[in-house]
Amino acid sequence: MNALTEKFVEEHASDNLDRLLLNASKYPDVDVAWAVHQIDARRRMGAKLPSWVENTKLRFPIRLSMEQCSSERTAVYKSTLCEGEVMADLTGGFGVDCYFIGQKFRKVFYVEENDALCTLARHNFSVLGFSTVEVCALSAEKFLENSAVVDMFYLDPARRDSVGRKVVALSDCSPDVTALAALLKQKSRSLLLKLSPMLDIASVLRQFPCTQQVHIVSVDGECKELLFLIKWDKERETQFLAVDLQRDQQQMFSFAITEEQNAICEYADEVLAYLYEPNASVLKSGAFRLLAQRFDLKKLHKNTHLYTSNIFVEGFPGRVFKVDKYGNFSKKNLNVMLGDLKQANISVRNFPDSVDVLRKRLKLKEGGDDFLFACTNANDEKLLIRCKRCMSLS
Repeated sequence: MNALTEKFVEEHASDNLDRLLLNASKYPDVDVAWAVHQIDARRRMGAKLPSWVENTKLRFPIRLSMEQCSSERTAVYKSTLCEGEVMADLTGGFGVDCYFIGQKFRKVFYVEENDALCTLARHNFSVLGFSTVEVCALSAEKFLENSAVVDMFYLDPARRDSVGRKVVALSDCSPDVTALAALLKQKSRSLLLKLSPMLDIASVLRQFPCTQQVHIVSVDGECKELLFLIKWDKERETQFLAVDLQRDQQQMFSFAITEEQNAICEYADEVLAYLYEPNASVLKSGAFRLLAQRFDLKKLHKNTHLYTSNIFVEGFPGRVFKVDKYGNFSKKNLNVMLGDLKQANISVRNFPDSVDVLRKRLKLKEGGDDFLFACTNANDEKLLIRCKRCMSLS
């Protein structure tokens, strides 16, 4: 990435990439393939890492490392969970988490066995003025063998096997955190573990009973990661925090598992004036009865995770809709409910048909202001609910 290549990236940031590659011979002093990769990376990462993309001096790695790295919003969120003097990121990668979490510590170790990523990290950390970090070109296992005690280890194990297939079992990830557990406990006061949202939370808690908090993190409604904050001297019950990081706000629903186990849930005889759909993090958390109890809502069915009330409830962790009409799937009811509707946003909850099948059946295009929920009620009847999104009581 010499000066000419760097200038090339800036000057051709909006150009057609295929054309740049075809005309590479016109720029003999420029590594055009590398430059095109940098331009492409900045386009792909604009929403994920806005402040890094704006910094023209930063360099980006291969696509897989970018796909696997945290977004800026989730990295900043993780930093709010961390404190201490010394931390080590044992799975350094692109370095996004290491940089943002590292701002909370006096000394930071970035640990990564891939030499190319280490070289990239040294450059980027220097550009960012991240002077308290030391780049260690080692595997997590090698670093742990010789590490002194630190306040926190951070681990984001790779979730692909040797041939690139995705895995979800903790012991199949790399490094195998379960095999390192004894050493991690011996060499640290706490551990922050980032895992796939596909992972079974209960299985991780069985393997790490010292987990103090489980953070289920979504970004704009899409569940992105599970965070297990493990304190080896933990004595209290594990706390769950279902978080949705939105552009204009942050939704959070926190609870202990015994609260969900002891919660009393009332089921609805009919769909009332408002319909409530929990966000992805709450759905992953499994706090279905507690959600109804805490917000004084009625649930439509044990396995239909939709709720209803006659009054608008502020602060619900998810989306709220004003119900227009609802009914069963008889031809007469559908004609009344749909009228001349041409398009709608369709969701299914505890319903036998997929969205695609239902859309073809109802002959509706995607989009518009109307929302349709196909679901099952407490009497095991199949219902279609037509409603509109509402942001507040007004």
